[in-house]
Amino acid sequence: MKLFFASDIHGNINAAKLVMAAYARSGADYMVLLGDLLNFGPRNPIIDGLDPQGVVELLNPIADKIIAVRGNCDSEVDQALLHFPLMSDSHWVILPNGKRMFLTHGHLFGPNNLPPLSPGDVLAYGHTHLPVAEEIDGIVHFNPGSVTYPRGGHVPTFGLLEEGQLQVLDFEGNVVVATTLG
Repeated sequence: MKLFFASDIHGNINAAKLVMAAYARSGADYMVLLGDLLNFGPRNPIIDGLDPQGVVELLNPIADKIIAVRGNCDSEVDQALLHFPLMSDSHWVILPNGKRMFLTHGHLFGPNNLPPLSPGDVLAYGHTHLPVAEEIDGIVHFNPGSVTYPRGGHVPTFGLLEEGQLQVLDFEGNVVVATTLG
């Protein structure tokens, strides 16, 4: 099983096109969207490419391949446009190695407010716009970064889970950070 991760698109059509192209190239089985899909967010600047309806038009055709969680900028109005569930704050995924992955945006549960996890489990989140792939106290922390508003001097990034390895990559295919699942 191969999973593709993206977070914090914030309604930017240019970012969504990058995501769709990278997802197609990746050959991933599913796209995991970790929130903040359509709304730019009142603390973020409005940048070229703001087109939430265009983002919807790109994502809806692959609705059967999307697993998504709600971000702090996502709303019921957004859900009315999307053909896949978005309003859940979290999801559990069982990984091929028998461990669990907790999917969340990061504003309710995150590195500073962990859900109930066991050693070897994965916390996959967005929200901070910073790429992360590291084990902390037995828990794997994974954040694909942001496609639209990268922070910390990073470029736009996405994530992949393949053959027990979690990677955050830029859109030129360079690995930014990576970790191996136990």
